Amino acid sequence: MISTAKAASSAILERDGRFLLVLRRNPPSADMYAFPGGRAEPGETPEQTALREFHEETGISARNPRLFSSYDLKTHAADGSVSSHFLLSVFRVDADPDAVAEAADDAAALGWYTVEEIRQLPVPQSVLECAERLEQDRFQADSP
Repeated sequence: MISTAKAASSAILERDGRFLLVLRRNPPSADMYAFPGGRAEPGETPEQTALREFHEETGISARNPRLFSSYDLKTHAADGSVSSHFLLSVFRVDADPDAVAEAADDAAALGWYTVEEIRQLPVPQSVLECAERLEQDRFQADSP
């Protein structure tokens, strides 16, 4: 059986070397920390999905979405069949520096985490890859 991929987007907000992550309440990443995001609604662009989901899960109105990465994510059932399939667009976003995040919608909790802390959390591989890549980019930019 061929799986039909669903469009999804997530948004990365970074402040002072910390990334805003939400603890997912629902599958496919239930009980894992991830960047705020979710499924696209009909007619939405990936950027619109990222901003809407970010606001729904954190209460923060983000802006200026810039595509950072994309993933073809498949979850397999015990019998090997594909149980979920998402084409995920990951965006970096900006927000007012004094905006306060509050967990809502699919987010059971949220927090600001360094890359080192993210390595200790249950996170999808895509989240760790993005955070480590951003840290590496920052390190290279700061090097002489």
